[in-house]
This record gives sequence, structure tokens and C-alpha cells, in this order.
Amino acid sequence: MNLSYRVASRLKTARLNVSFHDGNRSSAAESSVFMPPCSGPVRRAVIFLVAISITCFVLYRSADSLHTVPGSSSSIFSRIFPSFEAFKSLELEEPKLEDVLRRAATRDNTVILTTLNEAWAAPGSVIDLFFESFGIGEGTSTLLNHLVIIALDDKAYSRCRELHKHCFSLETEGVDFSREAYFMTRSYLKMMWRRIDFLRSVLEMGYNFVFTDADVMWFRNPFPRFYRYADFQIACDHYLGRSNDLENRPNGGFSFVRSNNRTILFYKYWYASRIKYAGYHDQDVLNFIKSEPFVFRIGLRIRFLNTAYFGGLCEPSKDMNLVRTMHANCCFGMDSKLNDLRIMLQDWRDFMALPLHLKQSSGFSWKVPQNCLDSLRRYDSMDEEESEKPGESQE
Repeated sequence: MNLSYRVASRLKTARLNVSFHDGNRSSAAESSVFMPPCSGPVRRAVIFLVAISITCFVLYRSADSLHTVPGSSSSIFSRIFPSFEAFKSLELEEPKLEDVLRRAATRDNTVILTTLNEAWAAPGSVIDLFFESFGIGEGTSTLLNHLVIIALDDKAYSRCRELHKHCFSLETEGVDFSREAYFMTRSYLKMMWRRIDFLRSVLEMGYNFVFTDADVMWFRNPFPRFYRYADFQIACDHYLGRSNDLENRPNGGFSFVRSNNRTILFYKYWYASRIKYAGYHDQDVLNFIKSEPFVFRIGLRIRFLNTAYFGGLCEPSKDMNLVRTMHANCCFGMDSKLNDLRIMLQDWRDFMALPLHLKQSSGFSWKVPQNCLDSLRRYDSMDEEESEKPGESQE
């Protein structure tokens, strides 16, 4: 049947129906109730409203029964919607480390890691300055996509979730890492060794990592300045001029480590050495073990990063055209650290505002350390006083 025939038939049927209703209007009205064309949708709406009313009644009766059944506030939804409890637990479950790392990793399985506790997470504190450096650095803002913040307590984790999309909660049972961990205190040592053990686990999962303290300011992308074939490369408090010189003084606040059997064995050995060198922090122990036979046997390729590119308050980068990162090392006390970090960020802004020819020829340099230098002198003098107490023999 063609289209024109179907249309003509339907028009004819419609005319017949109209004439039939016109001729029998009175009899139809007497014998039946008139139903409007929209009676189907109306019936469905009525049924829906009745169903809602019944559901509300059931919920009301169930809620009323809760007064005699303590602790069953979610049982209503569990009975009506059996999957509610599973959905709720899914919402509350914290992400697994493997999932967080996978989402943050680059194509070659590299992540940037930093740790954070409550003391450094407070608004206006170190973590805010850390993020600020990525925002004003050259080519650094996109690197935040690969940053994972390892929160050491609940408040740090909560603040991380406000600021960033890749957060992981790493709490240690029986240890409170929320307060400022002063250098070489028991809390400080536990925190540093917990970090070494955690980084070993990241390597075992197959991820390369850049570890950075949150008081390291990122001014340029550091990856082009890493050594291509090194397994373990680390920044220095003092750099002696050659990247393979084991006499360089490393600083554990910034490192780039590739995941392989050599680095996994090395981190296990490093962590185990805390027992042999009890009372020392991870950086001192690294200095002790970096030239031990075990490290040579596993074939670990170590490189030390030049402070011209990876500077710090111990040894600032001299040329701001070269600098990649700057660390607030050799600094004691939160107030001193925050003061000098803010000056450091302003130094960078002032430098970036210069015309190109002045950047290259002005010899623009950092105005830091300031308060951190004073805090270091106070710390050194206190250390000397403790080591020269009257009546104690000196060996």
C-alpha cells in the first residue's frame, strides 16, 4: 500500500467517525460517561500519586518504629532499597593508593609526591606557598596534574581535598604526625623513616617518583635537568662540583627515583639501616651508606643534583635564569620558614617582571636567607652549648 492510499484511507475513516458521533451524540451521552482524549496520561498520573502516597506512608511508619529500635536510622533505606548500604560505603571509602597513583601518573608511570601534616596544611601556611610557586613558575602549573599529596593526619587530608584532586591518607597507628615536627625530635625521626618506607612501596608498585618537600618552591620544570640514566638522583645542601662525587652533601627533601630492582633494594637497605644507625635521621644514614659495598654490588647509579638548578637556603642558586627549584632547607621554626619563603616568591615575581635583556645581564639574586639564617645560627649556638657543658669530657 502506497503512502497516498494510506493517507486517503485515514482521512475517510476520520470523516466517518465524526459523522457517527454527530448523529448519535444524545444517545451516547445517555448511555456512557464521556472520556477526554487525555484520559490515559491522567490515569498514569493518578497511579503514580497513589504509589508515592503509599511509599510516604511506609516511610512514616518505619520512622515511627525507630523510636523503639535504636541505631537503625538507615534501616528504612536498607529495607526499601537493598543496595543503599553498599552505595553509602562506596561513597565513604577512601581511595586506594594504587588508584590515586594511576590517576596522577604520566605516560611513563611517573608521579610527583609530597607529604603534608596539619601544621603545614593550615591556610596561609607552607602548602599554600607550595601551590603558589607552581602557579607563578614557568611551565609548572600543568605539573600539578601529576602531584599526589600524602596526608599524614585527618586535618591534612581534609585540607588536601579542598585544594587538590590527588590525595591519599597515610596514617600511622599510634603516632601523631599532625604537629610541627621539630628537627631531630622523636616525632621528626619517625616521620622521616615512615616516608622512606612509603616511598619504597611506591617503587614496588612500578612508579617512578619525584619526591619534594612542600617547602620546595617550583619555579621551572625540573625534568629536563634530570640525568637520563641515573637510578637515584637527589638534591644537595652543598654541591662540590661533580654529580657523581659521593662527598656531595645530599638533602632528602628533593629527589627523582626510577622504579627498578636496584632502587627497590636500595630503599629496603636504607630503611633497614635505621637500626644500625639508631638516633640518626634518613639524610645522615644516606650519607653513611652511599659508599658502602652493598650499594656498589646492586649497581645503583647515583647522581647528585647541581645547586645551580636545584638550590636552597643552604646554597642558593646564583643565576635565576637557570634555577628550577629552591628549598627552604637550613631553616628552623615555622615562622622563619614562612617569612623566607614569601620573600623567595616575591624575588621570583620581581625577576620575572624584568625585561629579557635585564634578566640576562642584571645579576639579579635572591634576598634570602634572612630569618632562616638567624634561626640556623641560633640552632648552631644551642648545639655548641649542649656539646660543651661544664664537667663533661669531650671525646
